Amino acid sequence: MDPEAAKSAREALDLAFHMSNILDTGLDRHTVSILIALCDLGVNPEALAAIVKELRKERLPVSSLHPTPP
Repeated sequence: MDPEAAKSAREALDLAFHMSNILDTGLDRHTVSILIALCDLGVNPEALAAIVKELRKERLPVSSLHPTPP
């Protein structure tokens, strides 16, 4: 990838990550990058959003990871 294309891709990721933070999605930069790459490969963005939502529902609450002592 030429330097100008790399710079453009980095700026696009920066913008997408900034929008993600404004929308308070809770996604980290790496996850946003992966989701963008999947969209670039033709994966349906609405399907990705549904998967992210479903995975968040299934995630264990933090309190269950650290049980309180008796």
